[in-house]
Formats: sequence, structure tokens, C-alpha cells
Amino acid sequence: MAWLWLSSAVLLCAAALLTTWKTAVGPRTLDRLVSVDTLVAVIMCSLNAWAAFSLDSTVVYGATALSLLGFIGSLSVVRFRVKDKRRRP
Repeated sequence: MAWLWLSSAVLLCAAALLTTWKTAVGPRTLDRLVSVDTLVAVIMCSLNAWAAFSLDSTVVYGATALSLLGFIGSLSVVRFRVKDKRRRP
């Protein structure tokens, strides 16, 4: 059973690293927004995996608050974002 927890931790860390890279490199604002939302989802999955591993349900409240903040943050960024400037080739 330990291999299951280890493999899920490795996959979640890889997802977080790739998403962080996409946030830094993303060519447009909406690409960065989607990658930040994905990073929030990966963090929520990590918190819930930790809750399942440690049998401690106190982190579930943090994951719930994080999901609400991520949703409201995404809505506000989409609502008030400025259009990207087009680059000429």
C-alpha cells in the first residue's frame, strides 16, 4: 500500500512542477489563469490525499476554503482582465 501513496505523491509533485512551469512561460494571460486554476486543483488534491493518508480530516476545511477562493479569484480575473497586445511577426 505504501507504493500507492508514494506514486500519488510523485505524480502530484510532477503535476505541480509542470503547472508552475506553464504559469511562468504561458504566452497569454488566459493561459496563465488556466494554469493557476490547475495548480489550485493540484493543491486541493494533495490536501485531500494527505487527509486520506493520515486519517486526519482537519485539512478538508482548508481544501474547501481553497476551492472557494480559487473559484472567486478566477471569476474576478476573467471579469476585469485587460486584452493582450498582439505581436507582429
